[in-house]
Order: sequence, then C-alpha cells, then structure tokens
Amino acid sequence: MKEPQCSDNFIRQQKEILAENPECSNSHYNIGVSLLQEGKLDDAIDSFREAIATSGRMFEAWVNLGYIFFKKGDLEEVVRANMMAIDIEPRYARGYANLGFAYLQMMKTEDAIEALTKATELNPDIVQAWANLTNAYLQADNIVKAVETGEKLASMAPEFALGHNNLAAALFNDQNYKGAIEHLDRAIELGFQVHPEFLKQLEPYR
Repeated sequence: MKEPQCSDNFIRQQKEILAENPECSNSHYNIGVSLLQEGKLDDAIDSFREAIATSGRMFEAWVNLGYIFFKKGDLEEVVRANMMAIDIEPRYARGYANLGFAYLQMMKTEDAIEALTKATELNPDIVQAWANLTNAYLQADNIVKAVETGEKLASMAPEFALGHNNLAAALFNDQNYKGAIEHLDRAIELGFQVHPEFLKQLEPYR
C-alpha cells in the first residue's frame, strides 16, 4: 500500500471526488487504505465494501478486507475475502499466499499446501509463502518436503530470518541436529526471536 500524503487532506480530496462522482470505486478504495493505515478498521471495511460495490474488478479491496479480518481474528472471513480476490484475479499470487496462511492457522493442512504451492508458482519471490509452505509440510508430517522447501528458501533468500528458523525446525524433525543449530543460529543473527522451547530442545546437541 502506498503511503498517502497527509491523511486528513488525502481523505478530504477523495471525498470531493466522490461528491462529484459517487460511483468512483478508486476513491472509495483510496479512503479505505488511508483509514486502514490509521487503524480505523471498521471505517476501512465500509470504504472497501463501497469500492467493491461500485466495481466488479476491485480484487485489491478484497485482499485488504482479508488483512483486516485477520487483524480481527476472523479466519473464516480471511478465507472468504481472499477467495473472492482470486476469483476476480486468478493469477494474483498474494491472494493465494494469504489464503494458504489462513488455512495453516485453521489446521486445514492440505488446503494450505495447495494454496501456498499455487502462490509460489505464480510468484516465486513471495518469501513468506515459502516459509509458510515449509510449516505446512511440517504440519502434514512430510519432513522430506519441509526440508526441501526450507532449503530452497534459504538459498533463494539467505537474509530472510524466518526462513532459517523454519528450516531449522524441519531439520530438527529430520534429526539433522547440526543443520538445525546452524540455521537457528543464523536466524538469531538476523534478529529473529526464536521460541525459547526450541532453543532448549537443541541445547543437548550443541
């Protein structure tokens, strides 16, 4: 999302556009983005819904609604919003990535793997999708695929701390304790807050 100019002025300008053209979906969307950045989630929901009502192609508004529903802890609505986004724009990788993350939280593992795989196929640069796919394979007890996915991410994005942490978890489950320690330490070097219990589990192997 772009940082708007002074938010109050920006919203006022958009409302002036709407006064002349109430059907301007972009102005509703822009107001929604500003309200979201201000943390006014319920008002932002209203604006994004207005944007959707005035344009059948407003998939970005659905994605932002999904983000708001995630902030509110409503995973079912996160899924619904991102499903609507990819229904409008089937090649929108971020929608699949968000969908996969929601499924992962809901323990719908196979659905998560399917959505996250699709996200990485459409846009291999979404590092968060690869990290979540590593976790999804761990959730499915597919350790081989978890390690393979984690290693691919670590080589592709060596400065991405979460990737090293998740690969460490996969290697630990594969009983490769030396590799797990190496990647966990790298995650810590990069500023990641590692779970204390995981550190304790690896301590005997140092």
